[in-house]
Amino acid sequence: MKFENLLAEVGGFGKFQIIMIVLLVIPRVTLPFHFLLNNFIAAIPSHHCDISGLDADGIFGNLSREERLTVSIPKQEDGTPASCHMFSHPQFYLLSNSSSSTDLPLVECQNEWEYDNSTFKSTLATEFDLVCDRIGLNKASATIFFIGVMVGAAFSGWLSDRYGRKPMLMVSYLVTATFGVASAFSQSFIMFAIMRFFTGMGLTGISIITYVLCVEWADIEHRTLAGVLISLDWSTSTMILPGIAYFANDWRTLVLAVTAPLGLAVITWRWIPESARWLIVNGRLDDAHLYLSKCASFNKRENSLKDIKPQSLAAVIVAENKGNRTYSFLDLMRSPKMRKLSILSGTTWFGVAFTYYGISLNISGFGLNLYLTQFIYGAIEMPSKLLAYLCLDKLGRRYSQVGTLVTTGVCIGITILIPKNLWLPRTIVAVLGKGFSEAAFTCLFLYTTEIYPTVLRQNGLGYSSFVGRVGVSLAPLVGLLDEVWLPLPQVLFCTVAIIVGLLALLLPETHNVRLPETIEDIEKTRKRSICLPLE
Repeated sequence: MKFENLLAEVGGFGKFQIIMIVLLVIPRVTLPFHFLLNNFIAAIPSHHCDISGLDADGIFGNLSREERLTVSIPKQEDGTPASCHMFSHPQFYLLSNSSSSTDLPLVECQNEWEYDNSTFKSTLATEFDLVCDRIGLNKASATIFFIGVMVGAAFSGWLSDRYGRKPMLMVSYLVTATFGVASAFSQSFIMFAIMRFFTGMGLTGISIITYVLCVEWADIEHRTLAGVLISLDWSTSTMILPGIAYFANDWRTLVLAVTAPLGLAVITWRWIPESARWLIVNGRLDDAHLYLSKCASFNKRENSLKDIKPQSLAAVIVAENKGNRTYSFLDLMRSPKMRKLSILSGTTWFGVAFTYYGISLNISGFGLNLYLTQFIYGAIEMPSKLLAYLCLDKLGRRYSQVGTLVTTGVCIGITILIPKNLWLPRTIVAVLGKGFSEAAFTCLFLYTTEIYPTVLRQNGLGYSSFVGRVGVSLAPLVGLLDEVWLPLPQVLFCTVAIIVGLLALLLPETHNVRLPETIEDIEKTRKRSICLPLE
């Protein structure tokens, strides 16, 4: 008897699984909140040099504010004051002849900056003056956070396979909540960057562990549905985020607001089940039997385990050196098929994450309000989930992954060709690209979870997520390449999406295939099968 048969017997997708998904959604709502937080806390409002110090001797007399700006700061092509430069001396003659200011000597801002606070009460840029020659630090704040996510992926994957899904989930809760709150009270940019790094480490544990728990408790028939359902929280939260950011327009308040759900998550953690697969593989048969009994009870299948004793579960999953061997990332590369899967999986994660966040972290420049653009980007993800579900169910995992990723690249390529003054068609195509990139991510999480065996599932997902977060970390920095050539960032996102999408053709199909339990299951060909309850 295989575990899939046993799971179908106690109920592969019933009340037990639905309650578990609801409990896992509570911490998961913080994921898009934090991952997309930089769109708001790192926003750079309109600004210009602070000229208040120039009037110390009363040289401006009775000049109005506009007149003071005219004689102190050069104008840009659109008529607004320059952001980073000012005249070396007040040019009073410009009050009568403002057209001859192009050749006047300029200096960098001498007394900090004055910001437009009409949209944001405060942001990182206004708090720590991350503008002009320090604007790179503003972009780097997102990169530092995602490096933390990347490092956390490696540690959480290994620790979860070693010590269990549930204990490491609580550790992830506490790490994220502690450093998330601490970052809101940062007194310097360096302190903020350090706190965000560790916040990212905790968040990746929540992301990976909750998804694996969901899939490991679902049977073959409902695995696709379970994977798509639990990912709906991301889309919903992405739409809610701009509303929270609108009302909490101070960056410190916003950070606290998006971290708050973890308080409830800590309280409800006790009711989350441990993975029965992991317990059996690690020789904890009594605990596995307890959770399977709870599953059967909730799903009204109380009699399904009456003839199955805890010790008989040892035959359900035959693991190498069960309960004794410790698996690590090295096991991902030791055998030929496992090594091929790991390399292709990591490459796919890089392409999907690099492209998704390349789009998601660039929500300005389409002629729409910042909050509205973020909401639209979130709203398009809902039909994207439906598209992903249909494709995964009808086309299988491999072609769904390839199709969504290549189409994302094509959409990005089209936006490059559309002139910027045609903001409406550019926005429509960009939103479609965002939708397909979200569909690619939805496919990827389920696909990756099915590829790796139980003994290495968290390690495999952690490794893949680690490589993916390398792409995420690079995405904000790639945006700086528009100084070299304006379309260059989009060209890179487009190219990577298409190339990686085609490489995904080399991955195996996992639709209607039993989840592998051991490395040996990977090295031998898996057969397609649909497991039904035992008669």
